[in-house]
Amino acid sequence: MKKSINFKEISIHDTPDRSPGFLLWHVSTAWRGSIEEMLKSMGLTHPQFVILATLGWLTRKGDRVTQALIGKMAGLDPNTVSQIIRGLEQKELIMREKSSDGRAKNPSLTAKGSNILKKAMPAVETKDAEFFHKLTVKERECMMNIFQKLVPMNTEITECKKTLM
Repeated sequence: MKKSINFKEISIHDTPDRSPGFLLWHVSTAWRGSIEEMLKSMGLTHPQFVILATLGWLTRKGDRVTQALIGKMAGLDPNTVSQIIRGLEQKELIMREKSSDGRAKNPSLTAKGSNILKKAMPAVETKDAEFFHKLTVKERECMMNIFQKLVPMNTEITECKKTLM
């Protein structure tokens, strides 16, 4: 016979729904699922959309950026960014040019990439609005403030924005 686990001995939470991590897991899984389903119809994965949106934001004024900066802003490691960009390049949504020093590559959106981003961004924002509609405006603002405190790269994101303003 299997011995049952006494959760009072191993957890500070009375029930799973009192665990912030457990709740965040469920919220993020449900939110991401709704976004991924919609993006699939556009031929994009969620990470591909994140890279397209980040690249679009960082280059909106014609600035050249590195994959490293894209990774910092998107909160992704360099290998993941490189793989995603390679996939987007194969789909002809991004092109990469060697930088002036030849060491880094400067990605930019192609016309096709810009067009898909122009369709995907409003669709993702609509899905966000649908997902978070149960929250009041004040609750959404509080949630955004909490998220901003919790984002580990928040300092780097702020620095990225400052360099491009």
